[in-house]
Amino acid sequence: MEQMSLIQFTRNHDDLSTDRGYQFKFYCDKCGNGYMTHFETSALGMAQSLLNAAGNIFTNIGYRAGNAAMEMQRAIGGKAHDAALAEAVEEARPAFRQCTKCGRWVCKDVCWNDPANLCEECAPDFTEHLAANQAQAKVDAARLQLEQKALEQKYADNVDLGAGSVLAAQTAATNLQTPKRLCIHCGAELGNAKFCPECGKQAAAPAPHFCSKCGTPATGNAKFCPECGQKYS
Repeated sequence: MEQMSLIQFTRNHDDLSTDRGYQFKFYCDKCGNGYMTHFETSALGMAQSLLNAAGNIFTNIGYRAGNAAMEMQRAIGGKAHDAALAEAVEEARPAFRQCTKCGRWVCKDVCWNDPANLCEECAPDFTEHLAANQAQAKVDAARLQLEQKALEQKYADNVDLGAGSVLAAQTAATNLQTPKRLCIHCGAELGNAKFCPECGKQAAAPAPHFCSKCGTPATGNAKFCPECGQKYS
């Protein structure tokens, strides 16, 4: 019995094969770019399609023939698939190189350092890294210059730095919003209504009103908080 040699590229590929034929997509282990092989028609798959088409005319005969084709596919499909994969590997091989240092398969056009005969992860491309480092150095220098220029400006001349001083941030707009009264039955907005204008059911008692700044409960019809002077909204 003839022994098929071991197939390479078994980790970094997708099998796109169908009952009509075989196709594979191989990926670079470094950048992830994919290379798709040509579609190879399966003779057995085409034969099965013809038998299925014939089954539309001769239902019983086609059904039995279609089952026979499926059994043939199960019997020899593995060998045919392996042969197609091996052929696809040879088709994709020129687009890849295997690094002897890390063992990964990388794309020849982008991730392979040809003079060093290693992948660019193990032997970075000097020109690429020089260009990237030059751009990064300019960005770093610009940031330092901005920081130096900012240090020359007077930002804190009018800021009180006494022991008891506090610099308050601006109050968020959401903290100034008055809670809405909603109908517990249908969700409609109630305002000050005692009964819902949408469903007519009695509204729940209004929720307590609190100061948006200090949280003190409002009393009566007060317009300003008695603790901090914040105007009730």
